[in-house]
Amino acid sequence: MSQSDQHNDSSSPAGDGTNGKTSINPNSRTQFNRRKEPLSANEYVKGIRNGNRAMLSRAITLIESTKPGHRALAQDIIGQCLPDSGNSIRIGITGVPGVGKSTFIETLGNRIIKKGHRLAVLAIDPSSTRSKGSILGDKTRMETLANSDRAYIRPSPTRGSLGGVARKTRETIYLCEAAGYNTIFIETVGVGQSETAVHSMVDFFLLLMLAGAGDELQGIKRGIMEMADAIAINKIDEAGGKAVRQAVREYKNALHLYPEAASGWKPNVVTCSAQTGEGIDDIWKLIREYIKLTRENGYFEIKRNRQARHWMYDTIETHLNEHFFQHPEVKQRQPTIEQKVLEGKLSSFRAAQQLLDAYFK
Repeated sequence: MSQSDQHNDSSSPAGDGTNGKTSINPNSRTQFNRRKEPLSANEYVKGIRNGNRAMLSRAITLIESTKPGHRALAQDIIGQCLPDSGNSIRIGITGVPGVGKSTFIETLGNRIIKKGHRLAVLAIDPSSTRSKGSILGDKTRMETLANSDRAYIRPSPTRGSLGGVARKTRETIYLCEAAGYNTIFIETVGVGQSETAVHSMVDFFLLLMLAGAGDELQGIKRGIMEMADAIAINKIDEAGGKAVRQAVREYKNALHLYPEAASGWKPNVVTCSAQTGEGIDDIWKLIREYIKLTRENGYFEIKRNRQARHWMYDTIETHLNEHFFQHPEVKQRQPTIEQKVLEGKLSSFRAAQQLLDAYFK
């Protein structure tokens, strides 16, 4: 963060307590006021393209803002950055609680940075409503990665709106790519709908699992295993060899039950230890092989186009939904109509039609 950024939240100047005169030099006050002036979209874009991480962070904050003025400025910034986007490998990383995602991301991230890549780590945290920003703890656990000038880590707690944060993460990807980050990790900290959201914006989807953790902990696999391009069994240094071999066998057998992927890729099961580094390079090699295959057979571009179309229509649905419920007539009639439904005096379908009639009237 630049020196000027560090002082953006400074309080108003105070007197010396005796003569009422300010203790701040008039020239300094002028400079302070100048720094407080809002930046233009062009200034943001210039800073992002120059790799200014503070400017990137401020632009992402605009994306996450709900203020109409901020959103308009954010869309202008995204539009200008769009020609510089699309040049990264987007990797989704998820897994059961306690699987060691943070350590895995730091270990893999440091490896690929040494290979010359620039890495952005974006995190979707659907559990933040309860944990009040647990992802920030993950950021502190990625200490060496967070301190690297070739890495950028951005937590995005949902505050109860998973769909909204997913769309903002999608837009954030564009800015990170324009800033020169050619590898993007998108991490889901919690479990549930976030996996589907992340899968719809990445090129490669990696599922981290544990060996011998028990079916009750591994229940997540039923919903997301079909989306995985690879399954990595982590913490093999803590599990016995027999448990690891059994887990590999079980997951490979499970993958055979799913139909062949349209990408032409056969999902594999690998083992690793983020703590010791064992198997980490093999996972990166696997990802590179997938990217090479899908680029050669054309699936890479097809998938990106499908994802862009999905987010276009998703955005339309979201805005229509928000506009509908903010309509004055709908807001006025909704409580009464809803109460009639609860009392059994009005069917759900008839109630919906009445609200729609009020909206379109």
